[in-house]
Amino acid sequence: MSFRFKDVFTGTQTALGADPAQAQATFEAQSRQGHGLDSAVTVRQFTVGVDEPAGLGGQDTAPNPVEYVLAALGACQEITYRLYADALGIPLNGVSVKLAGAIDLRGFFNVDDSVRPGFQAIRADVVLDSPASDADLARLKEVVDRHCPVLDILRNPTPVELALHKGAVSAAA
Repeated sequence: MSFRFKDVFTGTQTALGADPAQAQATFEAQSRQGHGLDSAVTVRQFTVGVDEPAGLGGQDTAPNPVEYVLAALGACQEITYRLYADALGIPLNGVSVKLAGAIDLRGFFNVDDSVRPGFQAIRADVVLDSPASDADLARLKEVVDRHCPVLDILRNPTPVELALHKGAVSAAA
């Protein structure tokens, strides 16, 4: 199976190098609040729930947005490790990531303006099941950390424009 990943990786890499205009991609999501603090988010043909724990005013019916950030980082790391291990010829039987994000809720609840509302820090433990040498795994980690999109989003400022509109709320598509 890893041979197929290497083929996809190198084929895409070659195509993008030959025609950089193909490299531009847009990903979209639409969210609609339900009852209380729960939301339904539609991404392509998938709908995922979002809610807050009961202690933060929700009904605890789904992960909250910051938990999805952790999930996105973990899954993106796993995907990036898989693709680059195969591309670099580094044997990798499996990868898992355990994450924890620390938030000071005083920022979210406007208790202290000097406290940011987002994560203060994120800690991740990546476990690689691999017979590869420590040097190869260190090289793989360097490449993954340089090319993981979600890690890049979290480490670097991304311009975000939030436009406000007044009108009827449409159903999630």
